[in-house]
Amino acid sequence: MDELILTTARDAALAAGGMIRGHFEQELNVDAAEAHDIKLELDRRSQALIESVILGIFRDHAIYGEEGIRGDQSAADQWIIDPIDGTVNFFYGIPHFAVSIAHRRNGVITTGVIYQPMTDELWIASRSTGRVTLNDRPIRVSSRKKLADAIVSVGVSKTEASIEKGLPVLGAMMKSARKTRMMGSAALDIAFVASGRLDAYIESQISLWDIAAGMLLVELAGGTVDLRPHETVPDKYSCVACSGTIAFDHL
Repeated sequence: MDELILTTARDAALAAGGMIRGHFEQELNVDAAEAHDIKLELDRRSQALIESVILGIFRDHAIYGEEGIRGDQSAADQWIIDPIDGTVNFFYGIPHFAVSIAHRRNGVITTGVIYQPMTDELWIASRSTGRVTLNDRPIRVSSRKKLADAIVSVGVSKTEASIEKGLPVLGAMMKSARKTRMMGSAALDIAFVASGRLDAYIESQISLWDIAAGMLLVELAGGTVDLRPHETVPDKYSCVACSGTIAFDHL
């Protein structure tokens, strides 16, 4: 069963990624242009494609995605989907975005897949095998031990409260780390932590579909993820994903 779930997640991510790549820098239909975000018709179409692959095999599984939910959300098996993480990057022609798909059973993430269509990079994590790979090669978190040597990505949501909370963190990292980044795709940020490209990803307000797959990547790559429900916003979380060799306890 776990092998079929992994294969299904991989196939769905590759299929959606191929479709998204084909529309890069093409004319796009915008569903909603918000003050700090953009919703594309392609987001919905990507999730629909992912759902068709998954539910074509697992008809009784639930879908929890950025573009909507399907099925019984209390079901033992649930898929957590972000069909395009980094939609604003995609819309502006910045080739830094990803498809993120995770499966969890009874609340425990079993499988995580993240696919970057423009670089053709595929991250896969399987709890049953304990393997985490990038394009079939095993990966490991960074071994750097000093914040002064580290590169850290900080995400800041655009609500007033998250800005007030996030800016001091951003300032602290800019002063203490070697480099600080704001890259526009939480899924890729956390995959980069698992790969050792980043030493940490810090976000004070994020949705589960942005990071569910990446959390398993980081865990199996030897890192740590501190995920906590947001104090005031339902279905949002604060997240610190890191190598575990540098302390971020004060955040």
